[in-house]
Formats: sequence, C-alpha cells, structure tokens
Amino acid sequence: MVRNNAFLAPMAGITDRPFREIAEKFGAGLVVSEMIASAALGTGHHDMVRKLGKAGKLPHVVQLAGCEAEWMAAGARIAHEAGADIIDINFGCPSKRVTNGYAGSALMRVPDQAMTLIDAVVGATPLPVTVKMRLGWDDDSLNAPLMARRAVDAGAQMITVHGRTRQQFYKGSARWELVRAVVEAVDVPVVVNGDIIDFASAQEALSLSGAAAVMLGRGAQGRPWAVGQIGAQLRGETPQAAPTGQDLVALISAHYEQILYEYGIAVGVRAARKHLDWYAQAMGLTLDKPTRLAFLNAEEPAAVLAMIGEIYSGDWKTAA
Repeated sequence: MVRNNAFLAPMAGITDRPFREIAEKFGAGLVVSEMIASAALGTGHHDMVRKLGKAGKLPHVVQLAGCEAEWMAAGARIAHEAGADIIDINFGCPSKRVTNGYAGSALMRVPDQAMTLIDAVVGATPLPVTVKMRLGWDDDSLNAPLMARRAVDAGAQMITVHGRTRQQFYKGSARWELVRAVVEAVDVPVVVNGDIIDFASAQEALSLSGAAAVMLGRGAQGRPWAVGQIGAQLRGETPQAAPTGQDLVALISAHYEQILYEYGIAVGVRAARKHLDWYAQAMGLTLDKPTRLAFLNAEEPAAVLAMIGEIYSGDWKTAA
C-alpha cells in the first residue's frame, strides 16, 4: 500500500493537490489531504469538495475533522464516492477555531464522543480508517495510549501521534519517547510525527518511539522532496537529490502554475505566497525587504514567474 515509511502529514491550507503531487514525485511513502471539515463537506461547501481532489497514484488518504457522528459518516461516504482509499480522522489539530467546536485535539478530552466518530465512519464506508492524535490535551492528561487502544477496538487500522500535547501547540520539542506507550498499547502500525526534518531526526524518532513510520509536517514546507528523501534513506537507498538551479526554478514555476489552476488566479496568487516564501527560506535566501514585498505581493502571474526565475536560480544575491 505504501512505498516506504516516511509520510506527508495533513496540513490545512498546505497539503493541497499540487503540494502532494510534488511530494509523491520525489518518493513520499504516503501523502494525506488537507483537513476537511465534515459538516461543510456534507453541505457541499465548494472549498471542501475541492480538497477531495486526488493527487498522483498513491492511495488517496482523506482526512476528516468534526465532532458530530452524522456529519462524519456523511463526509466519509462523500469521500468514498470521490475516490478516497483511506479515511483519516483528526483528533490532533490544536487550532482554537477547531477545538472550540470540540473537534480536532479537543476530542482527546471527550474519549466517548471521539469513539462515536470512529464508529460512524467505520460504519459508513468499507474503507480503512486511521486516526491522527496528540499525546493528550495537556501534561496532566497524556491519554494517547488509552485513546489509541479504544480507537483500534472501534476499527482504526493505523494511529499517528504528534509528540506534543494540544496545549503545547508547536512550542517546545516533540517528545517522541512518549509515543512508545502508544506503540505498546496497540497491535496496528503507529506513525510518529513532530519535529522530523531529516534522516537523523527520523532515525531518532523511530528509535525512541518504536513506531513503524514517520510523518513530516512543517519539515516539508519549502522542501516537499524531503519526505521521499527520508523514506529512501530509511530503506537504505540513495535518495533523489534536492532540485537546484534551473531544476528548482522549473519545479517552483510548475508548482505556482498548478496552484493557480487549483484555486483560480484571484485566490491562487495569494495561496502561493507562503510556498514561495518557504522555498526561499529552505534555500537560505534572505531577500531585501523591497524585493520580498514586491515578490510576495505581486498580483500578476507573469511578473511572479519572472521573479521565480531570478530568485531561485542560485544567482540571486542575499541581502547584506
């Protein structure tokens, strides 16, 4: 089902179809859709329906978020009809917008309600169901092992754990060693997530957690090829080299154009900005303020594409 044990994490507004296609091209073992709000999907919200789009040839993993069993079941059926191969349930998003509605990582505080969502999704579709969670709500409730065991009893076939609590958000460091208790609690594959950026951190995360695979989130921003590189290295294979020079220019240009196609030009020029900034950061480029503002605020695609050719070719001089 998967090519290797390095996966791309679901990230709202980031792991859209164009981004997932690049990660797959460079050898990611598995890629996951953006988080999709089940209630909005169930009522036909255009943006949520768009997020269902399949990328590449890997199994199509659709992540659903919500707090109501009825809408989660409806979302699972819609995703199945749209071509999903796997349904992932979000128990991990720390965003206040999500947790205030008792979805995402807020579900770590209400295990019984969380299990009704798994029951609903498992009952709505024959597809494999997986769950992504955090260590717990806070350090006083590190209940991931219990949640994982109950999730598996309810039908979950894989568990991913971000090595932070909800209250940590993304502060501090991921505690991979605490994921080991989840591994010991269940008899399905466990994936460790959080602060994995390269082969060394992937190896350490696997060693400390005992997990079967790693998942990259922020570590793939500006470096969508990193997931596949790590996957290859974990298999003892030579990874594809990161693109440089004109190859990088071609990749970023194609990514930009695919974003415009995905969202339409009016929305796409804005959706692309964070990716263009992350690519520059990943290269270690420090653009002077006027250039950065002109580049990231440009509304005309032709102007952006011209600057992509200048900035990412390797000839750009960083600011003093």
